[in-house]
Amino acid sequence: MTDDPKTLVSTDWLAAHLKDPDLRVLDGTTFLPGTGRDARAEYAAAHIPGARFFDIEEISDARSALPHMVPPVEKFMSRLRAMGVGDGHQVVVYDTHGLFSAARVWWLFRLMGQENVAVLDGGFPKWQAEGRETDDLPPIVRDRHMTVRRQNHMVRDVTQVSAAAKLGDHEILDARSAGRFRGEEPEPRPGLRSGHIPGSKNVPYTDLLTPEGTMKSPEELRAVFDAAGVDLAKPAITTCGSGITAAVINLALERIGKTDHALYDGSWTEWGAFPTLPVATGEA
Repeated sequence: MTDDPKTLVSTDWLAAHLKDPDLRVLDGTTFLPGTGRDARAEYAAAHIPGARFFDIEEISDARSALPHMVPPVEKFMSRLRAMGVGDGHQVVVYDTHGLFSAARVWWLFRLMGQENVAVLDGGFPKWQAEGRETDDLPPIVRDRHMTVRRQNHMVRDVTQVSAAAKLGDHEILDARSAGRFRGEEPEPRPGLRSGHIPGSKNVPYTDLLTPEGTMKSPEELRAVFDAAGVDLAKPAITTCGSGITAAVINLALERIGKTDHALYDGSWTEWGAFPTLPVATGEA
């Protein structure tokens, strides 16, 4: 793969840069409800040396009834400052799945106007499988100011997505499994209808990854989008269950050079709960 400090870097790249004074590594692991796993506890037990824990659930909008919505700018800035992450840093985010929630943290940084952020390809599983160093020590943190310029075009709300679905002027790309997209599998969160946003296309995030959990090459990614019937000439809006794996599609789009993409933050947790919003089932 081609390392790009603005999108995706390899374990070799991170190992070579791990001692760089302006590198900051973040563990962006989160688990879906019902897994019984504790991301912060697992981070405390073992992490890449120097890594800080980025708590997706806590660094979010506490005023929203929806899970892990985008935090207010001030909260993002204060939390990152307390973690010693700020202006002039190269950030690398990983997770313990391989490539799952780290993309959400990457997208959040991009939304906040931070360009020098990449996802670790293959994440912690690949790092460990290669026998690389881990530790259980808390990092030494020095306060660092962060300048935030929120990029509002990178996020969409339910009203904007509803309009896009009606007009058909965007490609709405759903990262959930085919069974959930078609309405054949129940949603993991109770009280949600099954199905998808009318007119959306199904691009399961797992289709963008290799069996080893790394991201496919740009050529292979284009083939996945082509197979899903995606018109890459249209601007894209990504969606999923709760705004986590949608970001894997945003990362893949960025890897193929497509920059006009946004993420529907409420995703199916919001859309599926609104009885007045239309739901489609079966194939797109």
